Amino acid sequence: MLKYFRRPGKVSGISSLLKLTLLPGAVLVCIMAAAQSQSADSIKIKKATDQPAQKPSNMEVYGFILTDVIYDFKQMDPKWFDVPRPSKLPAYKDQFAPDGQVYFCGRQTRFGVKSYISTPLGPLTTLFEFDLFGSGVDAGQTTFHLCHAYGELGKFGVGQTWSPFVDIDVFPNDLEYWGPNGMANIRNPQIRYMPIQGDSKLTIALEKPGGTADDGIYADMIELKHVKPQFSLPDLTAEYRRSMPWGYVELAGILNQLKWKDLDTTGVNYSGKQTGWGLNLSSRIKVFTQDIIHLQLLYGKGIENYVRDAPANIGIKNTGTNSIEGVALPITGFVGFFDHYWNNKFSSTIDNSNGQAPDAFKTGEYAITDLIYTPVKNVILEIELQYPDRKNFSDGWTATDPRIQFSFRFNFSKKLYYETNTTQ
Repeated sequence: MLKYFRRPGKVSGISSLLKLTLLPGAVLVCIMAAAQSQSADSIKIKKATDQPAQKPSNMEVYGFILTDVIYDFKQMDPKWFDVPRPSKLPAYKDQFAPDGQVYFCGRQTRFGVKSYISTPLGPLTTLFEFDLFGSGVDAGQTTFHLCHAYGELGKFGVGQTWSPFVDIDVFPNDLEYWGPNGMANIRNPQIRYMPIQGDSKLTIALEKPGGTADDGIYADMIELKHVKPQFSLPDLTAEYRRSMPWGYVELAGILNQLKWKDLDTTGVNYSGKQTGWGLNLSSRIKVFTQDIIHLQLLYGKGIENYVRDAPANIGIKNTGTNSIEGVALPITGFVGFFDHYWNNKFSSTIDNSNGQAPDAFKTGEYAITDLIYTPVKNVILEIELQYPDRKNFSDGWTATDPRIQFSFRFNFSKKLYYETNTTQ
């Protein structure tokens, strides 16, 4: 009998890319002059105005102050008190007891700087952004957390930003930080090429490799203590989006190598490698006057570090006769939700998503509904009902955690300078 085991992998959390293009245009000036001085002036004017009009260079400081007030009716891992992560629900009775906790949190507060400069090689755009949502070793803490550190020149981009495997437009219309489990969601250092830009786009990238492994019931094997991950190749990702009047459809893919090296040469060699791959199909569909349906379906193996709230990329398979080997674990994620705009001040989301893989944490489900109110520009108030659900791999344990969240967000933005670039 084959068994699979996992532990949660680290992913990062939410924001958007700066999309800017040159504004084409040309002005031809013809001046009929009788005097030599007038002719000379006409030549100067024509020479200057024959150049294409360019967007003014600018730099913007922006961000928001966001405070969440949460009442948790049951239990959640206290390090993840402010996000409804199914994998962080209790794995057994009263693991995070007692039930019923109230939380106040400002970790979503965000600050960013973006800029745009026209150059002979195309527009140069930069984006630097961070929030205070600690994760990894800082899980549960209010601390610096880098979101974006990215620069783009023409069709090339370098730095940390959303992976092309991610369609961030699938994210719900709500203020909850973590978002649906099962959704592709990671900001990753990368080098990318964008031969097609705009509403329809094609992006190809080489990304920082990563992943986690779960030794499961073999975690105490001394022989495995010397097995270390080896990331010798970058991940390859790509996306193509086709824009339509009714919305868009997007297909993204990923290919990676998961490799590990046994540094102990005295016994059985547990070195190995697996090829990870995945496809992500997503869409946004406009309905009625201004409502929107968002959909995503992904499937792959060994790509859990790209998927929100998914556990490890590699698990251990028992092949019999006391033999084990590492395998790339499969994962399926589905996300679907409906944005309804009651008017220009009120909107709601009804969201249900599912991320599934055979593991100790086998299935996670996440459902929300909310009401968002914008009393004035740059002020957003939200009340949201959340319902995460967890199912274990083989012991029959399930856990749910109904929660209610109030969010208060105050946006700010300021253009620091404007500069018109002209060719003399």
